[in-house]
Amino acid sequence: MTMQFSDIAAKAVADGRIAPEEILVLRQLGWADGQMDPDEAESLFVANDALVEPSREWCDFFVEALANFVVHTVEPHGYVDQEMADELTFRIDRDGRVDSLAELELLVRVLEISTSVPVSLRSYALQQIEAAIEHGAGPTRQGELSGSGINATEVALLRRMIFAPGSEGPASVCQAEAELLFRLKDAALYEPNAPEWQELFVQGVGNYLLGFAGPEPLNSERAAELEAFMNAEGAGIGGFLSRMMTSDVEDAFGSLLGGADPDTFDWEGEAEAGAELTPAESDWLRDRLDADEELDDYEKALIAFIDAETGESFVPRP
Repeated sequence: MTMQFSDIAAKAVADGRIAPEEILVLRQLGWADGQMDPDEAESLFVANDALVEPSREWCDFFVEALANFVVHTVEPHGYVDQEMADELTFRIDRDGRVDSLAELELLVRVLEISTSVPVSLRSYALQQIEAAIEHGAGPTRQGELSGSGINATEVALLRRMIFAPGSEGPASVCQAEAELLFRLKDAALYEPNAPEWQELFVQGVGNYLLGFAGPEPLNSERAAELEAFMNAEGAGIGGFLSRMMTSDVEDAFGSLLGGADPDTFDWEGEAEAGAELTPAESDWLRDRLDADEELDDYEKALIAFIDAETGESFVPRP
């Protein structure tokens, strides 16, 4: 870490504030050699803890700098391993929760720009929103964000989390996330929620029931093998094409489609199959609906969405 970087960060800690021009210098110094180092990353966490009223400029820099550090420090780039995820969670956790909106934004940004992250990191990020709604306190309930119900900031963060590339399935909602949406709906059912909340609830649960996630994403180990293959000597287009003829390489690229043959994989058929409720999915939904004495407006909107998508009438248990 450069002395100037250290001095500016230390001054922010001492003063509890940082000027826009100082943020600009930190931004320039942080990428002077193409990447941040661990000491620089730690100094940003310390400075963020000390700032009395973090500015929008600071939050943007904090999130951008540290998200890039987390996602692109360990190879293969874009894949956050368990060790890095554990270090990030440990560093920002305060009594089991995130205390600043900048740190919550950092978690969300890591999910957005990464190809894959451990389940534990995704779960930890989502738990922060659930805790804020359940207890009425947390980073999304500070200042102008205070209030009951589910506010617009929480809806936006939830949408970014569950549809992020680094989520359980890229652009798809998993069962645990759909169940989370039901819990949040029940917890804030009679509160003055943001208008966007019902749309996210319907789209999120509907995506889980009717969406098509496609093959599983590559894990970090498989990605490292493919990256090494592409970077190997003779990896020009000619070498690449010739080496694709080997069985090992065919197996490697087959993993991109979850082991399926890309030439014979039935994309259209899989998508059509996803656009209808299976008996197991119907039972899952009826179990969620049975938890209430009667259908609420959110559940009615969800059923209307499913009926429109499937062309059939979904009938809850009597």
